[in-house]
Amino acid sequence: MNQSERVTIGITCFNARDTIGNAIRSAQSQDWSDLEILVVDDASTDGSPEHVESFIADDPRVRLVRHRKNGGAATARNTIIEAATGDFIVFFDDDDESAANRVMLQVAAIKAFEASNGSRPVACYAAGERIYPNGHLKPLPAIGSAGKTPCGTDVADYLLFYRRRPDYFYGSGTPTCALMARRELFRKLGGFDASLKRVEDVDFAIRLALGGGCFIGTTEKLFVQHSTQGSDKSPDANRSAEVAVAKKHEGYLRSVGRYHYASHWPNLRYHHFKRQYFRFIAQFLLIVAMNPILATSHLLATGPKRLRHERRMNKRNIQ
Repeated sequence: MNQSERVTIGITCFNARDTIGNAIRSAQSQDWSDLEILVVDDASTDGSPEHVESFIADDPRVRLVRHRKNGGAATARNTIIEAATGDFIVFFDDDDESAANRVMLQVAAIKAFEASNGSRPVACYAAGERIYPNGHLKPLPAIGSAGKTPCGTDVADYLLFYRRRPDYFYGSGTPTCALMARRELFRKLGGFDASLKRVEDVDFAIRLALGGGCFIGTTEKLFVQHSTQGSDKSPDANRSAEVAVAKKHEGYLRSVGRYHYASHWPNLRYHHFKRQYFRFIAQFLLIVAMNPILATSHLLATGPKRLRHERRMNKRNIQ
């Protein structure tokens, strides 16, 4: 493949001293000739930026940008988008490791799509897997890696209120850690919403979908994600951000009669994670009263899988 176009690998870092080295090394190992690697440290307090500087000094492809104030993942990714010089931008997380052919395969997928679809905007997601501290592995198949290519408002409907088309494959959704797109697309969409401390990746994908964009994915597993916990991943943080996304897209949701559903479902998830089962039941009855078919099918499709996953995730010793 012609590798004349530059690819920017963006890595955000916050208190990741123990893992950031592996993430950067997997970026340095990519089999793509013209690479730029931008590491944005979001005001870490554990010595992460000094650690990064200690082993990138001899690699001119790598540049460290330091934030004086912590702004969150969206703000750090926007710094990458603003500073990038590559034709494509791909995001690696600070505790993930990517296969050496990840960049090459994602660029190839985007170019193949563009050859058949002209200038229609497209984002490419890599398949991967998540590993938990107990050894449990969860496959993370990529959206658009099978079936008909998901495009347009149908993808927004799935992300906002779980309406699914049977001919689309939604995989593991739209995580930024798997994302590659052309730099001009990120800038056209205004990057990530810095007011969101969670699910900013979902909001980005919703905006792309509402603008007619398409979503493609690789069949190959191209990254390993190491599951971690933190205050920014709490049920409270998730609920606040998910409700904010529904509010942000209220106009569209009201136009399709789904604002009540999209703004109340995060409460259901919150009560589950907080083990507030009576409130969970009350919330579900409220939702199902207004959306009986959608709410019932949504719970039946996701509930049992969620419970099975949580049992495996919390099991102590998986061999």
